[in-house]
Amino acid sequence: MNSFPLNLSARLNIRKQNNALRELPLPNNLIDFASNDYIGFAKSKPIFEESHQLLVAANIIQNGATGSRLLSGNHSLYSETEASIALFHECDNALIFNSGYDANVGFFGSVPQRADFILYDELCHASIRDGIQLSNAKSYKYNHNDFEDLKTLIHRFKSENSSIYIVTESVFSMDGDCPNLEELLALSEINNCYLVIDEAHALCVFGNNGEGLVQSLNLQEKVFARIVTFGKGLGCHGAAILGSKDLKDYLVNFARSFIYSTGLSPHSIATILVAYQHLETEKALISKLRDNIIYFNQQKKMLGLMPLFVRSKSAIQSAIIPGNEKVKTIANQLQEKGFDVKAILSPTVPEGQERLRFCLHSFNTKDEISEVLHLLTTFVF
Repeated sequence: MNSFPLNLSARLNIRKQNNALRELPLPNNLIDFASNDYIGFAKSKPIFEESHQLLVAANIIQNGATGSRLLSGNHSLYSETEASIALFHECDNALIFNSGYDANVGFFGSVPQRADFILYDELCHASIRDGIQLSNAKSYKYNHNDFEDLKTLIHRFKSENSSIYIVTESVFSMDGDCPNLEELLALSEINNCYLVIDEAHALCVFGNNGEGLVQSLNLQEKVFARIVTFGKGLGCHGAAILGSKDLKDYLVNFARSFIYSTGLSPHSIATILVAYQHLETEKALISKLRDNIIYFNQQKKMLGLMPLFVRSKSAIQSAIIPGNEKVKTIANQLQEKGFDVKAILSPTVPEGQERLRFCLHSFNTKDEISEVLHLLTTFVF
């Protein structure tokens, strides 16, 4: 057998030299400031048990799906769960995908057409950008949350023969900040553009029932498509694209990541359904998460840490500490003190924008928040 290709070895060596080699983390018992399990659903025993009971009650005994949903994988729980998701999110239809990545790749790889234009925020997630690369439409990025820059692009490409899709996230995964969605929607409507919003990190965080930022602002009827991901706050597998019946029908016919993927197992779909039911009854957890976000912001201000942090009112709080070696050192120091805080390195973020990414949860205590931020001040000042 040939040895490992030299060009691939060279790429790995560059990562090692830049102190940027990615490695799979080992499980730990540290205090969680790293996961996206914002309200603790991933560890919820009631959700786990009720999902199993739902399968028994529905007399669904398969251990897994047996093919694409267009073949034999479309078991009975799918329609009930998609209807429940659509009702919860106040939209006409929902279509479940196996992951947020699959949803974004499926949407952007099939919906925008050759004559169309995709205008996306420069900090959009890799799954969005990968989907855009699969599209036949032309794509251009605009400066982060800069709607004047976006307006310039719209006027440059606007025509009667093409559609323009504006793409953003309601909470950006690396910065934790949010765009002004009302302003963005107004710009979109004036110019007859289609607005697409990824709500992966807003689900379970914004809104009285954790329904996301779009609904908390009552904008759901004016957005062309929303992508909600279940692997973050909802604590389970999968994602859904929310929109009209025409959009759902189109995706079923043309989204390759939907058509050519084995459907999720009945247990996965049952877990999604039960988790959504718990969202409507676990308001105290959402409220506690909000309190922790407020407290975290108050503490970082009191400790003089504000200049380090990206402004954020979400569960993601990022402290910019340039340099892979420096930010990794501080992350290791926090971990040695019992706090699971992850360093985000370049090239995941641009060089010079390396950071510590604090993810807040309903189950973090105020004492834990105070202690980890006090430790941070000792390591950076």
